Amino acid sequence: MATTADYKIGPQTFPRGWFMVAISSEVTSQPRGVRYFGQDFALYRGKSGRVVLLDAYCPHMGTHLAKNRTSYTVLDGHVEGDDIRCPYHAWRFGPDGKCKHIPYYDGAIPKAAQVKSWPVQERAGVVWVWHDPEGGEPEFELPPFAEHGQPHWVEWNIDKLGVMASHPMEVVDNIADLPHLGPIHGSTVEFFENEFRGHKAIQRQSGGHRTLVGAPGDKLYTDTVYHGPGILVSHLSGMFETVLMITHTPVDDGVIEVWHGLLVKVPNAVPTEADIAAARAFNESSKAAFLQDFEVWSNKRPAFNILQVPTDGPFHKARIWYKQFYHPRSEAKRIIAPVEGVHVVPGTPGWPLQRVS
Repeated sequence: MATTADYKIGPQTFPRGWFMVAISSEVTSQPRGVRYFGQDFALYRGKSGRVVLLDAYCPHMGTHLAKNRTSYTVLDGHVEGDDIRCPYHAWRFGPDGKCKHIPYYDGAIPKAAQVKSWPVQERAGVVWVWHDPEGGEPEFELPPFAEHGQPHWVEWNIDKLGVMASHPMEVVDNIADLPHLGPIHGSTVEFFENEFRGHKAIQRQSGGHRTLVGAPGDKLYTDTVYHGPGILVSHLSGMFETVLMITHTPVDDGVIEVWHGLLVKVPNAVPTEADIAAARAFNESSKAAFLQDFEVWSNKRPAFNILQVPTDGPFHKARIWYKQFYHPRSEAKRIIAPVEGVHVVPGTPGWPLQRVS
């Protein structure tokens, strides 16, 4: 298993950014134990509807706040309002992580009686956490997902693709990988370019595709953006107008969890059963296309140094862009400055580049 240190990405083991930690519908008043960024958390929904993510272990005696089903504290009401009680001694912690009540003690609650509370947002049916090794506030926004919940759009059933022993560096490489599109996906690329701007890495392409177009000769157009290191959103037009989301979140150093979702635009403002069936079928086609990449990542050795040829795509520029999230945020602009702009692969349509980047 390859680690961040093996790739020489930066001094921080896990990147800074927004990351998916759950599908909203799975978060209830029954707390769940989850693991990301090499540590354990307790995740639950308070009675107000608020989603809370806390460090998992009670500071009293190290009990996992979420992993218990037999304690009477749990059976009688694990979550009280937006608070959670420790299963072992019933210490009650608020959504800010501070202990609010010790049932057998009337004195002042020790200041150390608290766990870290993590900044979370719910958007587009997903629970997102802001992760920053420096503990800073979010420096960029989540994608808007403006189409989610709007007329004509069939909402996604997010596919949980599971845990993969691959460093996220290998997944992010895909944003710059022009020549894999034919061998893996059956694409006929007519246009391809990358752009790196601040926290965004962008890929624009068009051409034929063996999975996601309706008939031979039809074209697929994609505008794909990494919003930080772990959220990919792609707007596609071809057989359907769609919004593709692929997210990956570090579980441990060199291990990630991966999800896939697809919003599909249909003719009727209120989707019919036929619309929904067509959207679900297209989702399966999209997932099958992504799983072609997933299978490769699951079975390859790490590429610490890519043996690159000029027409490979700007892998090295993408890796420089990615490094910013593993360094203190004060260094981000310096790191990405040499690669910001638009890049077209030599020999492809659009080369030489006729624009100011």
